[in-house]
Amino acid sequence: MVAKIKVTNTVAQVLSCFLSDIGAERYGRDMIKETGLPSGTLYPILARLERAEWLSASWEDIDPETEGRPARRFYRLTPDGVVAARDELAALRDQLTRALGPIGKPRTT
Repeated sequence: MVAKIKVTNTVAQVLSCFLSDIGAERYGRDMIKETGLPSGTLYPILARLERAEWLSASWEDIDPETEGRPARRFYRLTPDGVVAARDELAALRDQLTRALGPIGKPRTT
């Protein structure tokens, strides 16, 4: 069972990135480009998601000298992470819909 974490807007962006292609492994620089988040925001989120067991991570098996770059750390949603991410994003969507109404207009009472 995965730990529960607070899903902020930035965490939701990261989770949406992973859910856009569930089977894909992602690495930081790729996610920075896709989400527009700075590294100082993205990497702490990835670390939190990994500690909560929503993500698994592994280092790329390359020779940095041959490749001319450092090895990348790849992240992937765990099966439980997929379920947790979908559930949390759905709850966030429901909360926003209740607050804003069905088409993003503030409710009038």
